[in-house]
Amino acid sequence: MRRRCAGKGPPVRALAPVALMMLALAGGATAEREESGQGGLARVIASSFRARGQADLDRLRQTPMQLACSVARPDALPADAQQRIRRDALQTVRFPPDGRWLGEWQRGEKIAQSGTGLQYSDPPDAPRGGNCYGCHRLSGTEVAFGTIGPSLYRYRQRNASDADAMRRTWIRIWNTHAFNACSMMPRFGDAGILTPEQIRDVMALLFDPASPVNR
Repeated sequence: MRRRCAGKGPPVRALAPVALMMLALAGGATAEREESGQGGLARVIASSFRARGQADLDRLRQTPMQLACSVARPDALPADAQQRIRRDALQTVRFPPDGRWLGEWQRGEKIAQSGTGLQYSDPPDAPRGGNCYGCHRLSGTEVAFGTIGPSLYRYRQRNASDADAMRRTWIRIWNTHAFNACSMMPRFGDAGILTPEQIRDVMALLFDPASPVNR
C-alpha cells in the first residue's frame, strides 16, 4: 500500500488546528482559550516525539505559511495574506543554474512510485521518494492512484513544452504555494524532500514524450 501524498507520513503539525476546531465546536472557546489550548497541545506533542531515522523534530514547527493556513480556512484567508504567501513562496524557488530542466524519466518514474523518506523507519541515508501516485494519476495503465490532486496523465499534450511551461512546472514541484497559497501539495524542493536532480527526473517524467505519462 502506498503512503500518503506527502511522502512523509501524516504531519504531526496538522493535529493542532483540528483539535482547536473541535474545542471551538464543543464549547465555544474564546480566542484566549484557543491560544492557550494551542500552546498546551503543542507542548504535549513536542514532549511525545523523539527524532529518529529521517524524522526530525523540525516537522513539529510550522512555517508562517502553515500557521496562516491553519488559523483560517483557505477560502477565508484574506487576499493580501494569500498574495504574501505566494510571493514569499516564489522567492524560495531555486531554478537549475545550468538551464537544464529535464533528467531521466525512468528515474522520475521510480521517484513518483516511491513513498519512502522522512519517516521513522527510513535510514538517514536512504533516498527519498515523491509518492506522486498517492495524489495524482500519471499513467494510462496505473490501476491505483490518488485523486486529491489533478490528473497528470498526458501532461505534455495538455501543456506547452516550452521553457515557460517548464519553469511553471518546476515552481509547482519546488513550492506550489507560489500558485496556491494553502495548497495541500508538499513543498518538494523548499522542504528538501527531493533534491534538484530528483526534481529534474520528475520533470522528465512529465515532459518526455517517451514516458508512461505521455503514452
